[in-house]
Amino acid sequence: MKSISIVFLQAVIVLIGMVALAILIWFPLTEGRAANLDLLSIYADPLILYGYAVSIAFFIALYKAFRLLGYIGQNKVFSPNAVKALRGIKYCAIVLSIAIVTAGLYIRIFHSKEDDPAGFLAMCMVTTLASIVVATAAAIFERLLQNAVDMKSENDLTI
Repeated sequence: MKSISIVFLQAVIVLIGMVALAILIWFPLTEGRAANLDLLSIYADPLILYGYAVSIAFFIALYKAFRLLGYIGQNKVFSPNAVKALRGIKYCAIVLSIAIVTAGLYIRIFHSKEDDPAGFLAMCMVTTLASIVVATAAAIFERLLQNAVDMKSENDLTI
């Protein structure tokens, strides 16, 4: 039963990655400014390119979560590799939140006066909050897991 739940969670992570990738490809085509643009001009927009660059941190965090679940499935949760995976997730979430706040500030300052940025800014606030929650949870789990790994290594040395 334990391995089935690990495989299920790994499948959910893969599904999240596939949906995020599909949204990254599909969304620029449906954006309002893209109605009269050719395909190359749509994907050359600086904000779209910024979104693609920032999404790298998201996909790295998904990969590290997938690896962490693999360590859990192999009963290697109390290993330095699991701590490194959690640390990577924490750093990716911090980078993601900083990048989202930067994009929100850019849109707030430089948006067109005839355009209302409230929806975009609300999405920025929600995703930043989610990233901060993930970073905080990863930091807490990293600290707990590091303490457990340290205790395990001390016990292995005394035996």
